[in-house]
Amino acid sequence: MTSVLYDAQGPSAKRRNVLYTAVFLAALAAVLWWVYSKLDDKGQLDWVLWKPFFSSTEAWSTYIWPGLQNTLKAAALSMVIALPLGAVLGIARLSDHVWVRVPASIVVEFFRAIPVLVLMIFGLALFAKYTNVSSDDRPLYAVVTGLVLYNASVLAEIVRAGILALPKGQTEAAMAVGLRKSQVMRLILLPQSVTVMLPALVSQLVVMVKDTALGGAVLTFSELLASANTMIGYYGNTIASFTVVAVIFILINFSLTTFASWLEGRLRRSKKSTGAVVGVEMLEDLDAVGHAQPFEPGGKDKA
Repeated sequence: MTSVLYDAQGPSAKRRNVLYTAVFLAALAAVLWWVYSKLDDKGQLDWVLWKPFFSSTEAWSTYIWPGLQNTLKAAALSMVIALPLGAVLGIARLSDHVWVRVPASIVVEFFRAIPVLVLMIFGLALFAKYTNVSSDDRPLYAVVTGLVLYNASVLAEIVRAGILALPKGQTEAAMAVGLRKSQVMRLILLPQSVTVMLPALVSQLVVMVKDTALGGAVLTFSELLASANTMIGYYGNTIASFTVVAVIFILINFSLTTFASWLEGRLRRSKKSTGAVVGVEMLEDLDAVGHAQPFEPGGKDKA
């Protein structure tokens, strides 16, 4: 029996794949055992090092929770600003007007080429020299500024690629029934392109959450990882603290990707994101506001 993509495996191929799987699992088990034995030899698995996370709330209330709040605050502010800014820049790069397209392209290519850490450092110096922002708030402002400038540029390219990935027939059909360019973009292209670019958008949002740690490493921003470093100096539990922080980051990003997968499935099932974009109801609504005239088969154009 054959498949569209490949031929069905024979007895030899099946035995070979079982052997490869067994070898891989054995190698993985050996690596895990080696890591466990090394940590145990160094005393990193002693209960006294993990006890602060399970026996009391001091470690969570003093270090983990405040750092997590700052991480979520910086990430949320960056997302709220970067997403619409990236959408505007991405659409501007598709404009037919040179005076709109060229400046947007320069902005996107400029900030996309600069490392996000450099943008954060530049933002910190900018706020310190030219604004009245307090020294306590400058690290947060600098982190958000760097994340917004860099990620908005990347998101602009994702939006532009998502719109260009749609068949040209969508635009041609919309223009044929009398929609203007702004209406084509708002009613036809953007709703459909959301499902196309959603995986890339979520991947960039995950990167945004993780990049908040750069502010703690360089700008003294007390985010989650920086709080863990402070806690290590008090408890001396390096592996335990970093493990807890890694698990928290995994849970945050997993929740984000899970929500995005659910949203993508819902958008694909909805009428707006499938392909039936122009119907009789839409044409009647446009006619009511004077944007377009309904087409009558076999009749003359009312215009």
